[in-house]
This record gives sequence, structure tokens and C-alpha cells, in this order.
Amino acid sequence: MRERKRNRLKNYDYSQEGYYFVTICTKDREEFFGNVKEGSMNLSRYGEIAHDFWAGVPAHFENVGIDEFSVMPNHIHGILIIEENVVGNAYMRSLRNRTKMLLSKIIQQYKASVTRKINSLEGGLHFGWQKSFYDHVIRNDRSLDNLRRYLIDNPLKWELDIENRKGNSPHKNCVDYYGEIIGKK
Repeated sequence: MRERKRNRLKNYDYSQEGYYFVTICTKDREEFFGNVKEGSMNLSRYGEIAHDFWAGVPAHFENVGIDEFSVMPNHIHGILIIEENVVGNAYMRSLRNRTKMLLSKIIQQYKASVTRKINSLEGGLHFGWQKSFYDHVIRNDRSLDNLRRYLIDNPLKWELDIENRKGNSPHKNCVDYYGEIIGKK
């Protein structure tokens, strides 16, 4: 059996304060969330669920906020903000070593909640997500600005992006193609 590629940074504490860009794709990049027409994203019923649950993330995680995000036909992009927890006793701070994957926990809960809600609706749909997710730790203002602009302009560029043409994607997952956006190319 082939070993899966590591998606997270080795020894990085994903519960520490910072901005994180995340992409989560639907299984087989199926277009459950709506469509793009004339540069505008039109959310389906399932897209509205994905949107509303993302907007609700801060209500479920203390010290977590959201920045720009975009629900597209077969994926969601968003910027999550993990803020430093300045309140807490020594016991709570000692638990930090066991919670280094807060970002993964947020995404896991989001995916589970959206899946449960969509699959509970009438119609017998069996909705699913691609395994794992893409993340990028945002380290500077330039990268943050580029990602915000990318999220805002994403629907305008949908038809031009080879990643979004069914059956024509060189990437079978949502990892490895944001280098130019985040300022690495």
C-alpha cells in the first residue's frame, strides 16, 4: 500500500496563534455546492449549508475567528484565525501539548457537521468530502493580502482554472497548487 503524503508541517503547533488558509474539496470534486455563472457563485441548498456552517465556526471554537472565505462548486476556501488564549489556568495551559492539532479538529468538526446535515435532507444524497485538506500557515501581510484577493476573485476565474474542469485536473487533491498565490513563486 502506498504511503500518504504528509499534509501538515512536521512538529508545527497548529493550535498556535495565527492565520491559516484552508481548502477543503468534495469527494471526487463533485459540484455539490452550486455553480458559477458570469463570474458569480450561485449557491445550491448544499452550498448554503457549507457557507452557514463555515460562518458558524467561531461559535463552536473559543478563540477562533474567520476572515475571508469562498464556497465554490466543489470546494471551500477560507482563512481561519486562531487567537492566543490569554485566559486559563496552569492545568489548561498544560493541555496545550495535547491539542497541537486544533486546526485539524476544526476542519474535522466542520466536515462532519456539513456531511451530517446534507445527508439528513430528503432525497437520499450521499455527500462526502475528499480525505484531509490543504492548509497554508500565513506568515506575512503580503501572503494574507494575496489570499484575500484570491478568495474574492475566485468566482471570476472559475472558468479559466484548469483545476475546475471536470476530468481534466492534473491534481487529484487540493494540495500543491497555491505557490504563486501565497508568494512562493
